Amino acid sequence: MQSFLSELKMQRWDDHRYYHHSRINQSLHLLSAISFIIAYITLFFDPVKSALIGWLVSMVSRQSGHFFFEPKGYDRINQASHEHKEQIKVGYNLRRKIILHAIWALVPLWLWFDPTFLGVFKPHAVDTGFVRHVGEIWLIVGIAALLFRMVHLFFLKGVQTGLVWATKILTDPFNDAVIYVKAPLYLMRGELIDPMGEVEGLHEAHAGRPSA
Repeated sequence: MQSFLSELKMQRWDDHRYYHHSRINQSLHLLSAISFIIAYITLFFDPVKSALIGWLVSMVSRQSGHFFFEPKGYDRINQASHEHKEQIKVGYNLRRKIILHAIWALVPLWLWFDPTFLGVFKPHAVDTGFVRHVGEIWLIVGIAALLFRMVHLFFLKGVQTGLVWATKILTDPFNDAVIYVKAPLYLMRGELIDPMGEVEGLHEAHAGRPSA
């Protein structure tokens, strides 16, 4: 258990220091976290509505931050290129996210032209039926994406790493709500990039130099 928690802490730390420099991205993650928590609550009495909230609000805001606002140049603080960070990403890097979101976007289009979705559904009579069918499929896509990458990691990095990653993904909304709660305040002050003082301080400590 200690090893599991230690790796979970490390995955969260790496996720923050490598992929969340933009204050806009952090603020969007806060919005995503809050909406995901609402979706978790909704899951108990309306899983379809939960899937709609999760994909349309939580995922759109979360991934918009990564795609449009997170710097893609050389990461001076971590001394790593964008390409290197994409290669070592434990979860879904940008290329994998494009594939996942292409599947997500194709679902309503496919359902529009084939209301039965290859015979899975009875044709919907009203628009609300179409929306609920989309939500049902999106719920399955979300679960499948989580399980697929988790099992993939079993073979790439070991069972524990896969389980830790899945745990991290499921608990990210609560963690992000805590660590990015002040991001909108920093953004309103005009700070577009997190100075990541805690990261530089750690580098200085490892180098044997006192932190400034």
